[in-house]
Amino acid sequence: MSTAPDVWVHPTARIEVARDARVVLGHGVVLGPDSRISAHGGTVKIGAGARLGERVVVVSHAGVEIGEGALIGDWAAVEGAAPTFADAERPIAEQPELHALVTIGAGAMIGVHAVIGAGATIPAGATVAPYAVVRDVTSRS
Repeated sequence: MSTAPDVWVHPTARIEVARDARVVLGHGVVLGPDSRISAHGGTVKIGAGARLGERVVVVSHAGVEIGEGALIGDWAAVEGAAPTFADAERPIAEQPELHALVTIGAGAMIGVHAVIGAGATIPAGATVAPYAVVRDVTSRS
């Protein structure tokens, strides 16, 4: 894990990094109360000036990139894994998980309680509405 000297992590925030994963926090990054970063795989890179609100959850399996100045609203989730369901005869719990990079562009705003799923790309400056669910539907056919 590497952090710039001016990163602010709330005392109740948690950062978990697996052996083969990495977390990089840029200058001025703020992690709000009870926010959590769980890096199971890949690199979680949070750009300078990005802010994660209260109880934001970021889970990486293949990597998560959050651009400079991005804002992730309270209780939002960024999830780098999703179930697959290509075989209708097999229970979903027995099918492999999709692990894919999640990218949130510089200056993007993610609303409260929104969910950004595996493989999603949010362009720079975009706004995701509160309670929205964004996922990469092309990989689920």
